[in-house]
Amino acid sequence: QVQLVESGGGLVQAGGSLSLSCAASGSIFTINAMGWYRQAPGKERELVAVITSGHSTNYADDVKGRFTISRDNAMNTVYLQMSSLKPEDTAVYYCNTKGYSTTLKVFDAWGQGTLVTVSS
Repeated sequence: QVQLVESGGGLVQAGGSLSLSCAASGSIFTINAMGWYRQAPGKERELVAVITSGHSTNYADDVKGRFTISRDNAMNTVYLQMSSLKPEDTAVYYCNTKGYSTTLKVFDAWGQGTLVTVSS
């Protein structure tokens, strides 16, 4: 079983910055992709950014140039540095990891979510 613990988030004014982190623990053999998703009120959950074990990254178009995803493979931790935040970035942000457990089963784990609120 894989657990994800998120931290960060909170209230920030438009134009400000905020950082999120997510640490994975449990029966992990290897983690492939680690990513962040978000869900705004009344909207579907959407991909924000993803990073592979080789540190290749992919971003949603509306966060490119403002958000940076990174990871520490040794610590099984993924980070999201958010800058130039806009009110439309307000959402619950979820961490996601995909990989193999110590029994070589595929896992797809989600964090509990952390609220980011950007005031105008």
